[in-house]
Amino acid sequence: MAPVTVIDIPGSKSVTARALFLAAAAEGTTTLLRPLVSDDTEGFAEGLAALGYAVRREPGAWHVEGRPAGPGADTADVHCRDGATTARFLPALAAAGHGTYRFDASAQMRRRPLGPLTTALRALGVDLRHGGREGHHPLAVHARGVKGGALTLDAGQSSQYLTALLLLGPLTAEGLDITVTDLVSEPYVEITLAMMRSFGAEVRREGRTYRVAPTGYRARTYGIEPDASTASYFFAAAALLPGRSVTVPGLGTGALQGDLAFVDVLRRMGADVEIGADATTVRSTGTLRGLTVTMRDISDTMPTLAALAPFADGPVRIEDVANTRVKECDRLDACAENLRRLGITVRTGPDWIEIHPGTPTGPVEIAAHGDHRIVMSFAVTALRVPGVTFDDPGCVKKTFPDFHRVFDTFVRTP
Repeated sequence: MAPVTVIDIPGSKSVTARALFLAAAAEGTTTLLRPLVSDDTEGFAEGLAALGYAVRREPGAWHVEGRPAGPGADTADVHCRDGATTARFLPALAAAGHGTYRFDASAQMRRRPLGPLTTALRALGVDLRHGGREGHHPLAVHARGVKGGALTLDAGQSSQYLTALLLLGPLTAEGLDITVTDLVSEPYVEITLAMMRSFGAEVRREGRTYRVAPTGYRARTYGIEPDASTASYFFAAAALLPGRSVTVPGLGTGALQGDLAFVDVLRRMGADVEIGADATTVRSTGTLRGLTVTMRDISDTMPTLAALAPFADGPVRIEDVANTRVKECDRLDACAENLRRLGITVRTGPDWIEIHPGTPTGPVEIAAHGDHRIVMSFAVTALRVPGVTFDDPGCVKKTFPDFHRVFDTFVRTP
């Protein structure tokens, strides 16, 4: 059996963002171990600093002095860059304080919707005003604390709307009852609930209603697990390359992130998968089968599968991924566009993509659309297609600035 390559994946973006919110809201000083250092998370930390939270960053650990009463600044201007978690979580955090806080973001993030969240905040009595298009950045929050209460939320576009409100719940005077009419990417909500509880919150789910008590949060030392979405590119590469295998430590049976379920998709396609207590290994068997799979709950890994799909022995159909159309780009169309450039037959619908087996041909320049996941996914395709380049390779800085070097080292390791 070929030797296993061990890859240390950077910390989870989703977990780092939630941990930063929780640390800022907690009583005391929290230390975050192995946080992700990327454009998104640095933007979140800088947003906290602009709001008046003390954040001290050192290699391998970030220290955050919590302010349960809300931001230390009476007024602030926060630029959220391209970060959806920054753009959606920080206005909710600011609403719990007292002051005037203005938020704006990149042109890419301005296009992404947040209307269901801002509508919900207004229903809770938050004085929130959009500076341009309704339901989009920029916006201003004139905060005076949040009483709490009951509300109904449609989280069918993004689970981040629900997460932002759940995180806010313990900071309200009376708690929150949130009834969800639709929900996508539910495993990300499970991450939120588990992390809230680890910081001292009391939250329970009753059917489609989440009940959050006004407990506040308690500071702690918290370790960030590796990013399962980022690991998907290495798992896919190992499944594709004959004789190769990869182990990612820190992602095992106790992992918080639902995107680790991507390896179950690879198993169905024929890869050998082993999930241990604290590590996951994927080995190539030389076979990749076609399949039909629903990826509603792990849609961030849809581009990874799409990029791998041409090498399967039958069609790969990915269903229930409408929400990928409102990510950094329309990922469903971006994948189809790039696969067609490579000569692959692709069909799409409102919430599905079907990719037929074929032999991708280069040279081709992949259109990234400024989306880190498009670049990292098609790096997998490029393993079998000479001459693949990217029009914006640097956009990986959003979540994994060192991706190209680490991926190339993995590929070249025997």
